[in-house]
Amino acid sequence: MDRLKGKVAVVTGAAVGLGRAIVQRMAEEGAKVALFDVLVEEGEAAAETLRKAGYEAAFWRCDVAKEAEVAACVDAAAQRFGRIDILVNNAGVSGANKPTHEITEADWDFVQAINVKGVFFGTKHAIPHLRKAGGGAIINLSSIYGLVGAPDVPPYHASKGAVRLMTKTDALTYAAEKIRVNSIHPGFIWTPMVEHHLENLGDLEAGRRATAELHPLGHIGEPDDIAWAAVYLASDEAKFVTGAELVVDGGYTAR
Repeated sequence: MDRLKGKVAVVTGAAVGLGRAIVQRMAEEGAKVALFDVLVEEGEAAAETLRKAGYEAAFWRCDVAKEAEVAACVDAAAQRFGRIDILVNNAGVSGANKPTHEITEADWDFVQAINVKGVFFGTKHAIPHLRKAGGGAIINLSSIYGLVGAPDVPPYHASKGAVRLMTKTDALTYAAEKIRVNSIHPGFIWTPMVEHHLENLGDLEAGRRATAELHPLGHIGEPDDIAWAAVYLASDEAKFVTGAELVVDGGYTAR
């Protein structure tokens, strides 16, 4: 219950899905949590639920594609809780599911602004606070599709490949300052994003069964599978881990 005791965590995309599970588990492990999201109602409700359970949590409306908002929210979280030790760059979108020759510039830019620039802005503005704290952990949510390809959603796959290499660059850049930077690469996890993606393909239940079969373990993952990975990377248990790719994919990429 105290793996993150005394630490302050900022989590983007924290209102639902993976982000919501991450803040829950980090709070349970002793962290004070700052929830960032554009989903105001859901984000405020998530923070209130955590506070009612006895945890320290606060919500900020934050569009990670806008640098000024990210900077202001990170600074506000540091002021509210006194420090920042952990940043989880989780906010993301899947974007248009069309072949590359049909993707518009707007389709492309929408995904890169959130999935790539969002990671850049979060990291950029968290670094001064992590330095002040004497070190810390940055955890970037990439994907199995930051490791392998698939014939769909080109902007998404490109963005997650970018996140993978951004992680390694920043791991090397800040290692001497005891700031660890790692990426998590989930397989298909049952979240609103995946549910929406499968709904767009047709029969939701048929899609869920087919997607489950893509994983050697035979099922789609749960948000907690990723939340516990984030807790590990944020904790002192991972003090010798930086620049790593933590793959949580039911065996998808083991082939």
